[in-house]
Amino acid sequence: MTYKTILSVIGVNSFEDDLQAAANICAANEAHLTALMVKLAAPPPLGDYAATMSVAWLDERERDLSDLRKGVQGAKAVLSRTGVSFQVDSIYSEFAWADNEIGERARYADLTLIGTGLAADPELRARTVNGALFNSARPVLLVPKGRRATMVPKTVLLAWNSHIEAARAVGGALELMGAADLVHVTMVDPEDSPAKSGEEPGADIAAYLARHGVKVTVDRLPSSGHRVEDVINRHALSIGADLIVMGAYGHSRMRERIFGGVTRSMIDTAAAPVFMVH
Repeated sequence: MTYKTILSVIGVNSFEDDLQAAANICAANEAHLTALMVKLAAPPPLGDYAATMSVAWLDERERDLSDLRKGVQGAKAVLSRTGVSFQVDSIYSEFAWADNEIGERARYADLTLIGTGLAADPELRARTVNGALFNSARPVLLVPKGRRATMVPKTVLLAWNSHIEAARAVGGALELMGAADLVHVTMVDPEDSPAKSGEEPGADIAAYLARHGVKVTVDRLPSSGHRVEDVINRHALSIGADLIVMGAYGHSRMRERIFGGVTRSMIDTAAAPVFMVH
């Protein structure tokens, strides 16, 4: 897949580094950058105090809109110095609709980039991740704190479990993996059954990738009582992975919210930038 339009979702604060990183990626790929600045609106007051609180609520909304306008101008100033093709859009969204609105915008990009700046606004970060993953049909590149995103990774860890989400991730990242020096197909406690992973787990996906010119090796790892996400992260560090490719939310969001899961943990604790597809 060729990435010619990249969406960078940002808040009204701490966006300069994210925009610069996004611009660098766009410059390397001759891509257009769409920066989407989002401000979440405070819910309207309800109940007995609604009348007395309404003036304060309206004042807060005016401040939010003023911050949003200033932020857009600041983002344009940052990007005007980068030399890339860009546009800056904005959304002032209610909490309940933010996922959908962000996801709808992401449909018009090849990739949604979520940088480290959104860590300053956990609610917006969560809405952005969910919206881009579930409402756009496009991949997401999530950058953890202290790491730098790249679209030319040298070493890639493909977290493979034979699920449909992992297959979608392979399709979305095929071009990135084809340019890498080595892709580690990584399986944790794979089942050697014909119906699941084949008699030799990882062999089928490795052969598929090899036919596309991907230089690939298969790593079958035991969990030894550790959580899958911990095994993946440790392996990513040990091989010096520049990128982790994985399917997202093989289980329902409700189940992961209640019981936890690999996707939720990787969103919060990934050891390298993560390319995700639902």
